[in-house]
Amino acid sequence: MRRTFETMGTVVSLEGVDDATVDEVKRIFASADSRFSLYRPESELARIASGELAMMDSSVELRTAYADALAWSSLTSGAFSPNRPDGVIDLNGIVKAQAMQAAGERIGAGGWRDWTLNVGGDILISGSTMQTTGIIDPFDRTKLLCALELRPPRVGVATSGSAERGDHIWLGGSTEPAEYVQVTVVADDIVTADVLATAIVAGGRSGLDEITGRWDVDVLAVDRAGAMVATPGIREALAA
Repeated sequence: MRRTFETMGTVVSLEGVDDATVDEVKRIFASADSRFSLYRPESELARIASGELAMMDSSVELRTAYADALAWSSLTSGAFSPNRPDGVIDLNGIVKAQAMQAAGERIGAGGWRDWTLNVGGDILISGSTMQTTGIIDPFDRTKLLCALELRPPRVGVATSGSAERGDHIWLGGSTEPAEYVQVTVVADDIVTADVLATAIVAGGRSGLDEITGRWDVDVLAVDRAGAMVATPGIREALAA
């Protein structure tokens, strides 16, 4: 049975668990939203952005998330960044995936084995069987671009770009619109998938080449003209 709820500005869909587990997952996302949302003036991150709260006075959870984001920034040569061009700290590129990871760990601890967690199109699965997921067409969100067959250990799928939220990821940290309007990454964990999807959007084709050369991930990228780039793993995962 599929259960849905809204959080972090998007819709969460969870299959393969009971109502009590759904409630626990809701609390994980609600806690992340209350701490990291830049749209809630009372959140820690919004208070840091306004100058009301200093980073050194923030919670351990926020400082840890920021440190994780900085580590990913270093690993991706700055393509992934927790800092917007205007200097505001924005952890949206990592905290949703971290909440998904925490939710997945909690679900697994409860003994559930075959489940699917979908958060705004980013997906985390568990189980031994193949699952199929659709990738939205960035130019017509009423249609699917393609469908991918997921098999463990490839359990995390994340899509980043401008199709849903407009241009909010900038090429090379500048204010120039990114080359790719949508990038989907399939990886062995959801945090890696989400971070690298954002990094490839920000890094463009050179970033895609560097990241696929360094990380064992599968990538589907769509540029502003509609041309697509797919790594071999994506081509193998395309559903009939």
